[in-house]
Amino acid sequence: MYIIGENIHIIAPKVKDALAARDGAFFVDLARKQMQDGAQALDLNIGPQKKAGPEVMNWLVDVIHEAVGANVTISLDTTNLEAIKAGLKKVPRGKAIINSFSAEAERLETVPPIAFEYGAKLVGLTMAKEGIPVSAEARVSLALEKLAPRCEEVGMPLDHLIVDPLVLTVSGCQEYVPQCVEAVRILKQSGMPLLTNAGLSNVSNAVPPEMRPLINRTYMVMLMAVGLDYVIADPLDKKLKEFIRIVEERDESTPVNKLVLTLHDRTAAGEEVTPDDVDLKDSDQVAIWKTIQILMNKVIYAPSYLNV
Repeated sequence: MYIIGENIHIIAPKVKDALAARDGAFFVDLARKQMQDGAQALDLNIGPQKKAGPEVMNWLVDVIHEAVGANVTISLDTTNLEAIKAGLKKVPRGKAIINSFSAEAERLETVPPIAFEYGAKLVGLTMAKEGIPVSAEARVSLALEKLAPRCEEVGMPLDHLIVDPLVLTVSGCQEYVPQCVEAVRILKQSGMPLLTNAGLSNVSNAVPPEMRPLINRTYMVMLMAVGLDYVIADPLDKKLKEFIRIVEERDESTPVNKLVLTLHDRTAAGEEVTPDDVDLKDSDQVAIWKTIQILMNKVIYAPSYLNV
């Protein structure tokens, strides 16, 4: 699984403060930790930065290169096109990802030509002016009828388009959650050389902090089952990486591992985990089972339900 480290994100108070103070040491340390813990790329989410965007991105890319070298792949995560251009001028060709564009007319018009000019990969969100479609099929239609044709029109190879069907939270948008998994499945079966991406931690936004990690890990397994290529996630989460390892190595050495692989295999086959697959005397397995029910939209999300 190709992990894009999510930890440099302006929504985090420490990141926001360090960025405002131009605290290079903070970002050097955070970049190194993410790469040492398995990130293959780093997402630099600086927010809109309407005025200072180019200067902020220019400075931050320099700091990241100082920390981990210029060969690291960097995801330039902002809606500020001038900031994106500033970053692209610093990042070696072939080492940049633009995050992101959508089927909204302005973004559709302006962002793909920049990606083509600099040889960058491009994250395409399955979202239009009307918002995010609920169904997997509608999201895929946006990707295949709007995002991909526009990339082809400007000369971009389709394997540079990374389609993101948009992970939304179980807290308030639960019906969207299984649809994202199905959208990835359909995209990977489309026969087109598109890559896929998911912002994993979005699935547990607004969930009590102690419950977020298991929701993220379980959803990761489901997304891997349908062929997800890239994930924006926390590489410092050792238990998340353990679930990824269990799947990649097919490690059946523990009862929990076997349940994780059952979830993976059933999801890949378009089937569901059943109570017969779970040892209901094992609290760890019960926690995973309940999490699956929430993610599949079988049981209405409530923190009290997830408490084992």
